[in-house]
Amino acid sequence: MSWNPALDPHTPTGDQVDAIETVIVPRARDIGGFEVRRALPAPRRQMVGPFIFFDQMGPAEFVTGEGLDVRPHPHIGLATVTYLLQGSIHHRDSLGTDQWIEPGAVNLMIAGNGITHSERTDGAARQKPHSLFGIQTWVAMPKGAEDSAPGFEHADKAALPLLEGEGKQVRLILGDAWGARAPVRTPSEMFYADAVLAPGAAIPLPDNHEDRGIYVMEGEVAVAGDRFAAGRMLVFRTGDRVSLRAGPQGARVLLLGGATLEGPRYIWWNFVASSKERIEAAKEAWRQEDWAHGRFRLPPGDDTAFVPLPAR
Repeated sequence: MSWNPALDPHTPTGDQVDAIETVIVPRARDIGGFEVRRALPAPRRQMVGPFIFFDQMGPAEFVTGEGLDVRPHPHIGLATVTYLLQGSIHHRDSLGTDQWIEPGAVNLMIAGNGITHSERTDGAARQKPHSLFGIQTWVAMPKGAEDSAPGFEHADKAALPLLEGEGKQVRLILGDAWGARAPVRTPSEMFYADAVLAPGAAIPLPDNHEDRGIYVMEGEVAVAGDRFAAGRMLVFRTGDRVSLRAGPQGARVLLLGGATLEGPRYIWWNFVASSKERIEAAKEAWRQEDWAHGRFRLPPGDDTAFVPLPAR
């Protein structure tokens, strides 16, 4: 079923259409007992800049002994970006990376021509009730980087630029915006930021990027006279000067975008590619389960189980 803007009461009308190109209402998805809200890809928008996948994880509460259990699975042609507001995730990958992700830090894992990783809340994290709330995005790789070697970068919260003033606290997660630059290297030109806005505070969108969007995490924002509640992604026209203002209770907003890629991408399961042939080759490599000599390896320390290739 394609998304029908006439059925969305938050869709702008009249002059507002010029300010906002698309309003996306995320769809609920279950990833093995844990619900996420998926904003990208959407029927009317595959990407915002290079961002091709956008999942809100939680907020969720786990009782003692329970937690996130995403077994080892493969990726190609993308970079995963994990950013948490609450809780923690244990990341392991086939490069040998063993990294806990904490709120305010950022993990960027470049899949390139093939990587495998797992995401869990294990060990001491399961010994008491805990919460999880965050965002995972995928960034599609430019064609010239699809066959690059996999890689991993992590930056703690303290390493990310924090811009403050006039009722705003803006943490730059990736890329460059508002005269600042985040430390994690990215595969293409982009920006990604977490903005906490006091009631009535306004923030302009960066004007140095081709494609721009926002996701309302908490509260409410006004854009060109229309109001948008939490759980909406707005995508804006290229080149327009746009600002947004927090509602009477304040707001928390993620801003994202960057340069558009050379064309659309094929997406199948955890694979992103510029051609169907690349997808088929990755499917066959994972189907073979040749962890010793094949294209994919399992993460050291988490190599006793994996997610099998879907039948579809």
